[in-house]
Parts: sequence; C-alpha cells; structure tokens
Amino acid sequence: MNDILSYLLIEPPEPATLDSVEAWWRRHVELVSRFPAPADLALAGGFRSDRLGYAFASGYHAAHRFLFPTLAADRPTALCATEPSGAHPSAIQTGLSPAGSGWTLTGEKTFVTLGSFAELLLVVASEGQDTQGRNRLRMVCVDAKRPGLRVTELPELPFVPEVPHAELRLEDVAVSSDEVLPGDGYTRYLKPFRTVEDCHVQLALLGWLLQVGRRCGWPDSTREELLALAIMMRGLAQADPSSAATHVALGGALARVKHTVTQCEPLWAQVDATTRERWERDRRLLDVAGKVRAKRLESARLKLSGAEARDDG
Repeated sequence: MNDILSYLLIEPPEPATLDSVEAWWRRHVELVSRFPAPADLALAGGFRSDRLGYAFASGYHAAHRFLFPTLAADRPTALCATEPSGAHPSAIQTGLSPAGSGWTLTGEKTFVTLGSFAELLLVVASEGQDTQGRNRLRMVCVDAKRPGLRVTELPELPFVPEVPHAELRLEDVAVSSDEVLPGDGYTRYLKPFRTVEDCHVQLALLGWLLQVGRRCGWPDSTREELLALAIMMRGLAQADPSSAATHVALGGALARVKHTVTQCEPLWAQVDATTRERWERDRRLLDVAGKVRAKRLESARLKLSGAEARDDG
C-alpha cells in the first residue's frame, strides 16, 4: 500500500493531455506493471487522467482485472451484458449453442462500454434453462474481430463523451471450449461485477480528485479526507463482492464519498476553466445506476437481518 500512497502524495499532479481513447489506453497500460493490484491501478489511473471520463475508463478496466485476472493486461476488454430487454438474467437471449467440438454465439447487445475500442469481448450468454425455467448463463471471452461479430459505435453520451459505447451483433460466432469461462456466468461474474465496478470506479474518481486538489491548491484537510476515503474504498475493493456485509459497508462508503464531493463544491472556483467545465458536464456519471445501488443495499440489509431479501439481479 505504501507505493500507491506515495504515488498519490508525491507524484507531480500534472497529467498529460489525453486527446483520444488510444492515448488514455497507452497511459493506463504503462501503470499496470507498477500497480498490479486492481484497486491500486484504479487509483493511479484516475490520478493520471486529465478528465473524469478517462478516470472512469481506468476504474472500469481495473474492475476487469479483478474479476478476470488471467486476461492479457495489454488488450482492452469490454463486458457485454445489456440486451434489448435489459441485463437481468432472465433478459439474456444471446445463445451459446454446442457446435462440433466447440460452440457458437448468436444474439445482440445494445450498450457496451468501450465496445468499439475493445479487442476482447466478455459476452454473457445463455446455454438454455434449468429445471425451474431460469437461464443458465455463461461468460464467453471472444476476440472482437471474430467472423460473424459486428460492432457498431453508438452516438456520444451527453456526459463523458470521450468514452465510446457500442452495439454488438453476433451471428453464429465460432467459440472454442477454452473461451467459455469456468463457473456460472451470473453468480461468478455478472452479479459481482456490479459491486466490483462500483468500488474501482470510485477509486478512480478519488484518485482523479486528489490530483485536481493537489494541482489546484485545495486545503490539506480536503486532500487528506479524499486520501482517507481512497484507503477505505481500497479495502472494500478487495472484499468479497458477493457478501451482504460488503454491500452494507459499500453503501456507507458511497454515501461518504458523495458527501465529500458535495463539500468540495466551493473549491471548484480554484480549478482551471477546462477541468471545471468538464466536471460540470460529466458529474452526472456519478448518479448512473443509483436505483440499482439502493436496491442492492436494501437487499443486503434484509439478508443480514435474517429477512428474505429480493434478488438484486
């Protein structure tokens, strides 16, 4: 932990201008060898970003490093879950069917973060239903240039427009058996990813705010509070993402981060105009999936109290 603490406190807070997603990725990959722990990578990636969008991208990719540690660190990846009817397990219609000694993938994904930039796609697919009629999901890792796979870039979002999103269509895409990841696609990957992503994106946000605070002369007390929150979130990022206790603690941590971000509001007057204007545009990102987080926290509280919790899928 001392390495990342020193980095956040001593590294010059002057990020290079990142004028493209390719430039962000080169900078992110440079940090992987120094910070192999995904939580530290998220913090460092956020600190080295010149805007919230690229900080988010580093946190998102660090979350992949946590859940999929065997994937190549120098190849950008994207998780492909959301379909026309949503991302709930019952909404997944993309099919994984046996074909000879391997499989084929057929279906569509409607919103894939970094989808048009990724080289590897992590596709959630159904291999049929169990005896209770529930989808049996698997996670499949497939090269983005595989025949039968078409990626279409979506229009820019009104916030963090630098981060590309895409639609994905798969038509009888050939998949080898070793590209189907072990374990249940929902319980082992998709469900915990939501928690893992929250932790690592928050870490990247805090790393970025520490850099802005140091660069723009925010008070020592504010920077120290941001650092303390980063260490707290770092611990949660390494906890069991399927644990109700983790979700309750994360609920409290997210509330503390939100409170501190609000308290920092007057300090943005000290920040250069470009960074300040981007922040005003992009801060909406922090409220995305707020209802999902609230439902997850409610379910965790119920579970810990011994009551029957609703499925947060």
